Amino acid sequence: MDSVPVIDFGGQYSQLITRRVRELRVFSELIPYDTDIDKIKQMKPKGLILSGSPYSILSKDKNILLFDKNILFLGIPVLGICFGMQLIAKLLGGKITGSGQNEYGKTKIKMNLKSPLFKDLKPAETCWMSHKDSVVEIPSSFNVIASTPNIPIAGIEGPKSKIYGIQFHPEVMHTPSGMDILKNFLFDICGCSPTWTMSSIIEEQIKKVKDKVKGGRVICGLSGGVDSSVAAVLVGKAVGDKLTCIFVDHGLLRKGEANKVIETFRENFKIDLIHINAKDRFLKKLVGVSDPEKKRKIIGNEFIRIFEEEALKIKDADYLVQGTLYSDVIESGTRDAARIKSHHNVGGLPDDMKLRLIEPLRLLFKDEIRKIGIKLGLPDEIVWRQPFPGPGLAIRIIGDITEERIEILKNADAIVTEEIKRAGLYKKIWQSFAVLPAIKSVGVMGDERTYAYPIIIRAVSSADAMTADWVRLPHEVLERISTRIVNEVEGVNRVVYDISSKPPSTIEWE
Repeated sequence: MDSVPVIDFGGQYSQLITRRVRELRVFSELIPYDTDIDKIKQMKPKGLILSGSPYSILSKDKNILLFDKNILFLGIPVLGICFGMQLIAKLLGGKITGSGQNEYGKTKIKMNLKSPLFKDLKPAETCWMSHKDSVVEIPSSFNVIASTPNIPIAGIEGPKSKIYGIQFHPEVMHTPSGMDILKNFLFDICGCSPTWTMSSIIEEQIKKVKDKVKGGRVICGLSGGVDSSVAAVLVGKAVGDKLTCIFVDHGLLRKGEANKVIETFRENFKIDLIHINAKDRFLKKLVGVSDPEKKRKIIGNEFIRIFEEEALKIKDADYLVQGTLYSDVIESGTRDAARIKSHHNVGGLPDDMKLRLIEPLRLLFKDEIRKIGIKLGLPDEIVWRQPFPGPGLAIRIIGDITEERIEILKNADAIVTEEIKRAGLYKKIWQSFAVLPAIKSVGVMGDERTYAYPIIIRAVSSADAMTADWVRLPHEVLERISTRIVNEVEGVNRVVYDISSKPPSTIEWE
């Protein structure tokens, strides 16, 4: 497949650039800014994109400039975005200043339509700016191809080298022509073909798994969610009956979920499935633990230990399949991106883990995984199932975990799901669920004072979990959910609705 990697300088939109390139059916992934040039050559990219950055090109911290200048001379097209443009200009002899006009938000930009980067665009377009530093002198042999009322140099190009820089962000929706600019770069300038398809992903991953396993046996941690289900079916196509799926019930699943998973995969898919009821084991480890990072690490560690124990019972089982996806990896923290929270299957893995990992979905976003699930023939019930975190209700109970709180949350969460489905909104919402904070407040029921828990309802819309907005649920739906929870779930006397977006919040509360 043709590929155009994004060299990551830690910008807030780095992941979004990757997504936009993939949406145009060209493979892209984030790579660190100090990636060795030989490694980049081995990737055989058709082009490169340099991301934005929270750093200033004028900063005294020179670590960010560990980027190898010779990468610009590989003979392939390069597009620098925001900081990426400033870096190109600086490394090739231009001049940057921080004394110019700052620009944030929507800005009108004039474009030189003779540049292939702006082919078929309008002479003036709206774009999204977010910068303090500006290029004030361009490298020799470069041309200025864009400007704004405040910034005379908002775009540059080296016609012979095919190196381009733009000060604005084409990857955000606030730049309406942004995708057209990326199309021009990928297809006209880099000469890419749109070969990043679901079929090509499936074929590539099947081959990779076969090459890695080489006849060995594989176990798969199956939760019943779309990620682990797609991973299991995909790996099953590569190794056949050498796959054994292990479903661990840690006692923190949604109401009735364990039975559904067993029925779906053992009876309907005829998959070799081992069911481990480990509720007591997990809850014992979690007694008195309220810190969310500790919860995730304890649960992640215990999962692996169980998989290792089961693998010992299966001859030659050296590999573990996980349904890790790209947003898990990014949120758990890369070297150039801050850790938001450690996902149990990434940051929660023990250092002395004996099993070798197979993660066929590690570079995919949720919407891409769903498309693969459809291509593989998985039923809608699994493909469109709302995401559920591996640590389960442990991170939806804010505070210590007790059996009483688990039971309360299970019942409340079941009502949320029932009413969302009843309203025909389940497939339209990314996630909808209940949260139980370990606090109590005063209420009144039947003329008597109560002192009970509140339940928080969370419903968000998203495309990939990297950003999300709260859903404006109809008032009548919220009223039914609230009335049912207060009347049907013992120990609850208050229901509230979370109207926070991501960022600044995250989807899960922990």
